[in-house]
Amino acid sequence: MDFSLDLPTGPLAEAILATVRTSENPSVANHSLRSFFFAQLLAAHEGCLDDAAYDRDLLFAATVLHDLGTGDLATGKARFEVEGADLAASLLRQHQVPEADVDRVWEAIALHTSPGIAERRGLLSYLTREGVGIDFGRHAQIVSRWEQQIHAAYPRLAMVRSLVDAIVERAARSDAAAPRYALGGELLRERRADGVTSLERTAAACPWGE
Repeated sequence: MDFSLDLPTGPLAEAILATVRTSENPSVANHSLRSFFFAQLLAAHEGCLDDAAYDRDLLFAATVLHDLGTGDLATGKARFEVEGADLAASLLRQHQVPEADVDRVWEAIALHTSPGIAERRGLLSYLTREGVGIDFGRHAQIVSRWEQQIHAAYPRLAMVRSLVDAIVERAARSDAAAPRYALGGELLRERRADGVTSLERTAAACPWGE
């Protein structure tokens, strides 16, 4: 397939990029952009690009904004996935995105850490979760032809440690942000107990490192 590092254009895409780049640390912002490219490549690999449910602009919104709850705009009053979904929905509404599409993006972001659920909530939720997962090394072979190009444009910058630090910091702000068995809550408990989380321990298995 033809592949390029071109991003969607227009006021909404510009607002998405500006929001991420000014509220998240650079390693998390780069992770979010890589997730978009990886999700596109997965969609091409699985023959989804012509699917009626495939929408590149919504995929850009969901993947690039999926960790907004770890950034400076998040208050730590709810799970980072939910705060990020709420923040993303607010941004989309400011740009008159139809409510049905806002809801799809909200769901994809809110469920991106929920294995076994996101995959069953439609193509956008599936691609968002799997695009994020590829950046952690899951099904890396699908993007092996293009990953060097993507990483050159958006380097990792110790992504796993930076992302875990951001999730844990916000999870520590309130009980509502760290419920039992939610990713933020479990990472917070692991960090407090052992000083290192299971996500950081498994980062070495990622073919691209941390």
